[in-house]
Amino acid sequence: MIVRLGALAARWTSVVPVLSVVLLALTWGRDMPSGIVALVTVVLALAVLAAVHHAEVVAHRVGEPLGSLVLAVAVTIIEVALIVTLMADGGDKSATLARDTVFAAVMITCNGVVGVSLLAASLRHRVAVFNPEGTGAALATVATIATLSLVLPTFTTSKPGPEFSTSQLTFAAVASLTLYGLFVATQTVRHRSYFLPITRNGEVIDAEDDIDRPTTRTTRISLLMLALALIGVVGLAKGVSPTIESGVDAAGLPHAVVGVIIALLVLLPETIAALRAARRDRVQISLNLALGSAMASIGLTIPAVAVASLWLSGPLVLGLSATHMVLLALTVAVGTLTVVPGRATPLQGGVHLVLFAAYLVLAINP
Repeated sequence: MIVRLGALAARWTSVVPVLSVVLLALTWGRDMPSGIVALVTVVLALAVLAAVHHAEVVAHRVGEPLGSLVLAVAVTIIEVALIVTLMADGGDKSATLARDTVFAAVMITCNGVVGVSLLAASLRHRVAVFNPEGTGAALATVATIATLSLVLPTFTTSKPGPEFSTSQLTFAAVASLTLYGLFVATQTVRHRSYFLPITRNGEVIDAEDDIDRPTTRTTRISLLMLALALIGVVGLAKGVSPTIESGVDAAGLPHAVVGVIIALLVLLPETIAALRAARRDRVQISLNLALGSAMASIGLTIPAVAVASLWLSGPLVLGLSATHMVLLALTVAVGTLTVVPGRATPLQGGVHLVLFAAYLVLAINP
């Protein structure tokens, strides 16, 4: 019995994704008592850790930068499905859901994940080193599609309020999807070396040590477990959202805080993976995860909600408030100054984390 329990504990990363999906199926659409909510929260946390493990296995097999892209795209596709589902069920309260979730993802990744990665790497290795060509291209793409999708609606006049007209929304969706596709082609094919980790001397690390490289069978199993874990993470996060919403309302906080909390839960696998990469002095992988997730969040969410708006009733508010536009502009400016040298100290990491803290404070107390 003890041997069997030990073997089960050793395989927990394969057991938890299946358990999370089973628990999701049992609790979907049901009101959960506090005890079940606590169980769901524990399984949710374990599913996050399992997702990180399997993402790293897949990344080790396929190599960088494709490995970082796998986790970022997988999380974002399921996140988009969650947003559309919540919009369909949310009524008038869902008008700003896509905007709030996408902007939360941008601030979490571009400031929270980038900040903690730079801080962890620079404290451990004195200076965090990365490739400014690839990171700069990613930041420029994020800034462009964020401005086109989230800032311009505040200033357009075709419709009242911070909304796009149908033609404007179509253009924003096509532009976002096109830029994201161009970035993926640049990252994985034409200029792949720009997104690979570099040494302290600036030499590109084209391949990691192939010792203990996962087999094809192991990689396929991890890919399946990754998909199950991410479905479990996002689905269980939706399941506990009514409890989170009740707690937020009871505390007298703005409703937008619910979106921030859910975004934090959904992006937790990428955050942990980025932190692990930074501690191994692979900061470029951390930045690929962070900026790639921000870009995928906008580049896939805006086209998805544009299509969904054809049958969803109610307005679709995408334009940011003045406060959030200031935070976005400051994030782009600080990010540019961080990226240009290709090296960062704890100061740069601290600056990004302060911006992230400012976003959280203003979300709670607008």
